[in-house]
Amino acid sequence: MFRSVARSAAGKHLLRRGYATDSVPDRKVAVLGAAGGIGQPLALLMKLNPLVSQLALYDIANTPGVAADVSHINTRSEVAGYVGEEQLGQALEGSDVVIIPAGVPRKPGMTRDDLFNINAGIVKGLCAAIAKYCPNALVNMISNPVNSTVPIAAEVFKKAGTYDERKLFGVTTLDVVRAKTFYAGKAKVPVADVNVPVVGGHAGITILPLFSQATPKANLSEEEITALTKRTQDGGTEVVEAKAGKGSATLSMAYAGAIFADACLKGLNGVPDVVECSFVQSTVTELPFFASKVKLGKNGVEEVLGLGPLSDYEKQGLESLKPELKASIEKGIKFANQS
Repeated sequence: MFRSVARSAAGKHLLRRGYATDSVPDRKVAVLGAAGGIGQPLALLMKLNPLVSQLALYDIANTPGVAADVSHINTRSEVAGYVGEEQLGQALEGSDVVIIPAGVPRKPGMTRDDLFNINAGIVKGLCAAIAKYCPNALVNMISNPVNSTVPIAAEVFKKAGTYDERKLFGVTTLDVVRAKTFYAGKAKVPVADVNVPVVGGHAGITILPLFSQATPKANLSEEEITALTKRTQDGGTEVVEAKAGKGSATLSMAYAGAIFADACLKGLNGVPDVVECSFVQSTVTELPFFASKVKLGKNGVEEVLGLGPLSDYEKQGLESLKPELKASIEKGIKFANQS
């Protein structure tokens, strides 16, 4: 099945990024929130990744069915489903990478901020369990609002004495995926060849695609760059509105999550020069967390890369996003330290 997937454009893309069938180390990946809208397609995509030897699927309900379904796929990894808090420790033990899409999705008219109290509480509990059962795992945070949930996770790990800033990632890959797709459409270039760094955060104006650094180069007007930036920032809302109350960006988010998890696995396995954008602890700006390109290695983040040359429009965008991103980070830290 994976061979037929690999023949497609997406499959070729994934293979280029290190989905290989060579002999690789055993790696356990846990997906927390595996029965949800993002979790189910993410579980499928991780089952297709030959770098995964064990796939642990966890949720508060319905996980055994998802695990049974996915386990029938004839790829390398062994799948186990875990349900309820009493089985969370078992799901996490021995994990190399933990992916967290758990939480409630955004509904029409709901801002990312509206999600905060529910998802922040879920993330706090899950991170306390990670600190206890697999403190050395790379943690890929998908649960929104990422600008706050990553700082919450950091505080939980600090309290537990397990915090390693190299191993905590906010998954902003969907912003990159969207920026690439939208840019390719406007520039009329093959999307597989496109690269666009996206920096800042993972909500609204905190998302800053650096189209001045996009490759291949295209001679786009200021108006086109402005429109592309806005569309990338509003990509989530575009999907929420198109689904008309029936959900949010689940399939594209699962794809982005799978791409980032694969990059983490490649880094762990010693593949050189693995670079992705991610929201991490950072000194790139004066803010404690910031999304930029990071080099991944055997311990997670090997190097947080700088922003590079920015256009005047991007410099303005960077200054505009800082107050909102700062407030979201502080909100997360405050929530984590409330109790």
